[in-house]
Amino acid sequence: MTRRSVLLLATVLAALPAALAAHPHDMLTADRQGQIEQQIMQVRSALRGAVERNDVAALRALYAPGFTHTHGSGKVDGRDARTVALLAGEPVIELAPVEELTIRIPHADTAIVTGRSPVLNRAENRTYDFRWMQVYVRVGGEWQIAASQATRLGPSV
Repeated sequence: MTRRSVLLLATVLAALPAALAAHPHDMLTADRQGQIEQQIMQVRSALRGAVERNDVAALRALYAPGFTHTHGSGKVDGRDARTVALLAGEPVIELAPVEELTIRIPHADTAIVTGRSPVLNRAENRTYDFRWMQVYVRVGGEWQIAASQATRLGPSV
């Protein structure tokens, strides 16, 4: 082994403990991931309940202050605009039926939810399928929706 190889190996081995310590989320157990998935589903349910009760304060608490939603058109809404849309009964991904749902947990305080839902376009009186994504973060022990995005799918072949 050359001196250069030895130095390279020593550098990699020296950095390994720090790299492992920097990413403790890689160590989430299946049980812990299951608990987080349940918590995310509870947040989704709480959102529906807040809409049914017209509870503005509860809705605002479920969305992070810097929340953004990017529509398929490219329009971007913040937390207040999203709250208004939900309470106005606009067709939104949060309330649409879910035909596919995946929850990924890259970190104990972050969850990425992706799905596919049919959403009614009232202007056209036509339903379109959307693929969507929501990012949840835990802040002060509470889960909030930090960002979401929806993309309308093209016609099925």
